[in-house]
Amino acid sequence: MSPRQAEEAPAAVAHPPLPRLLAAFFYGACSFLIVLVNKTVLTTYSFPSPMVLGIGQMATTILILYVSKLNKIIHYPDFDKSIPVKLFPLPLLYVGNHISGLSSTSKLSLPMFTVLRKFTIPLTLLLEVIILRKRYSLGIIASVFVIILGAFIAAGSDLSFNLEGYTVVLLNDIFTAASGVYTKQKMDPKELGKYGVLFYNAYFMVIPTVIISFSTGDLQQATEFKHWTNFLFLFQFLLSCFLGFLLMYSTVLCSHYNSALTTTVVGAIKNISIAYIGMLVGGDYIFSILNFIGLNICMAGGLRYSFLALQDHNKPKQPTDEENTHLDSKS
Repeated sequence: MSPRQAEEAPAAVAHPPLPRLLAAFFYGACSFLIVLVNKTVLTTYSFPSPMVLGIGQMATTILILYVSKLNKIIHYPDFDKSIPVKLFPLPLLYVGNHISGLSSTSKLSLPMFTVLRKFTIPLTLLLEVIILRKRYSLGIIASVFVIILGAFIAAGSDLSFNLEGYTVVLLNDIFTAASGVYTKQKMDPKELGKYGVLFYNAYFMVIPTVIISFSTGDLQQATEFKHWTNFLFLFQFLLSCFLGFLLMYSTVLCSHYNSALTTTVVGAIKNISIAYIGMLVGGDYIFSILNFIGLNICMAGGLRYSFLALQDHNKPKQPTDEENTHLDSKS
């Protein structure tokens, strides 16, 4: 086998089921935990700046990955002129996702917001087909649209129309889907690899975010916050920063072992699970028949997708005509 063939061989090998399941579970757990911690920091303690919290998460990511590289625990390419070109357009998508995400929640009711956010799933599927040239079975496509149908039913009579709100949330969907798909593309070892994507994305975005935070007065509000000497607040702020790193890492890991689409579906299943938990504890879930039926349809679609995705991964890959021609020409 030539060095070139040896380099290309791993790309054709499907990952075994256990690492894929563990990566998906790790992402779901990190996503769930950071929601709880961020809610405490931003709501219970009334911390005035989500942007500064985001800066803390990016700085933590840079520090952990840089120290890990110095100690030869991980590897990613050293900086050179080609890095910004290889990374583009991820930083722009990250900023767009962050800004539209912060703006979107206040524009619509929670049920309608949940429905529109589910459109991230078919958008991710479409972009994977266009950008990554992936092909999905009819069963997986049907499962995606069952999730969308369930979200519409769950929203019930609250399908209010707000043009500005619709625009902002759908832009957030596009940025989220594109960010996931391009992250999958850039993780190729010939590009930046998993750790390179994480490090340089945070590296290129932390300074512009600090500048935006300073110019808007956001940074000043954060520095004047009264609870910096409160040990419990400080612990949860630092915990949020660490969980921010774990969330970024788990997102990349889940996309690496599975796909950007699977990562998006796991996020949707996580949100449905939170709603189920809210029915039992917390007291802020308002029960209605339509909402309950819609949630169950969403969950059924998500579980069906998970089963079909695992089944598709376990099928042996058949070379296409183009690949056969390529191999024949080599021999």
